[in-house]
Amino acid sequence: MSEVFRLLIINPGSTSTKIAIYDNEKPVLEETLRHSTEELSKYSKIYDQYEFRKNIILETLNEKGINLTKLSAVVGRGGLLKPIAGGTYKVNERMLEDLKVGVLGEHASNLGGILAHEIASQLNIPAFIVDPVVVDEMEEVARISGMPELERKSIFHALNQKAVARRAAKELGKAYNEVNLIVAHLGGGISVGAHKNGRVIDVNNALDGEGPFSPERTGGLPVGDLVKLCFSGKYTLAEMKKKIKGNGGLVAYLGTNDAREVIKMIENGDKKAELVYKAMAYQVAKEIGSLAAVLEGKVDGIILTGGIAYDKRFTKWIIDRVSFISKVFVYPGEDEMIALAEGGLRVLRGEEEAKVYN
Repeated sequence: MSEVFRLLIINPGSTSTKIAIYDNEKPVLEETLRHSTEELSKYSKIYDQYEFRKNIILETLNEKGINLTKLSAVVGRGGLLKPIAGGTYKVNERMLEDLKVGVLGEHASNLGGILAHEIASQLNIPAFIVDPVVVDEMEEVARISGMPELERKSIFHALNQKAVARRAAKELGKAYNEVNLIVAHLGGGISVGAHKNGRVIDVNNALDGEGPFSPERTGGLPVGDLVKLCFSGKYTLAEMKKKIKGNGGLVAYLGTNDAREVIKMIENGDKKAELVYKAMAYQVAKEIGSLAAVLEGKVDGIILTGGIAYDKRFTKWIIDRVSFISKVFVYPGEDEMIALAEGGLRVLRGEEEAKVYN
């Protein structure tokens, strides 16, 4: 019988902290701890929240009768660190420093590694993070933008993309590092990555609005017209940034970032909603096609994942355009908790070595 590893998973969001206990791949406990605006407003920096969040986590685990001494490891969501290769990293002092100061910016996910370390160090067990958003495995040729001052960056849904890529590789009877895959994460932001032998060699910067437009981001825009708009005097820098990220995409055209609302509009005969929604699928398919060229046509599978992948109409529009390239897998949703658990388990089982952040 194989050994059972018990893991505590911690995934901090802006107004909540998701926690879970896994015995190997089996969830034993899953909780979402909500934090009110009043509670969080006491803290000027995100880092200052860690004691508050840690106490709530420990209180909840105690209430649920979880014996912390039975834990094998604690796995936290990775934050905005320096660009690193994908994989599972042991939390070390260098990482803690970068998470505390927010080396690439402040984000609630920065607390993941800090909280994991705080709890794990008391129990004398390892703390890990897995595939943070800053995973950067892009090839040098993919970084060139056309303007030397602007380098293309790798910021995407690395945790979910890598988790579903491993799942598809398994279905294909191969290891992740033996296949070429194109993964499209369809959420509030949309990222499409070319996975070549276990490395994401090209991907759109989903945070700042590159690539296809999404429920709330503009995607790539006609650059000349964008420059004119920036200098038109109508908008401040902050307003333009909000137009691109937050008020772009479906929000700009249809007034909602909820794909389910758009589906209702279409079902009620709204032709504009159908055209815009179809255009979003069209742009995703186009991005997939461009990455097929990056992989020189050697594509073992295409994966559609994220919340919008639940909509069969939307996925069909994409599949109709890209199925000539390769087999298409649809894995709806974004199960970050099991993806974090799997990353920790791969190290504990000796399937891969924990990487060192430096």
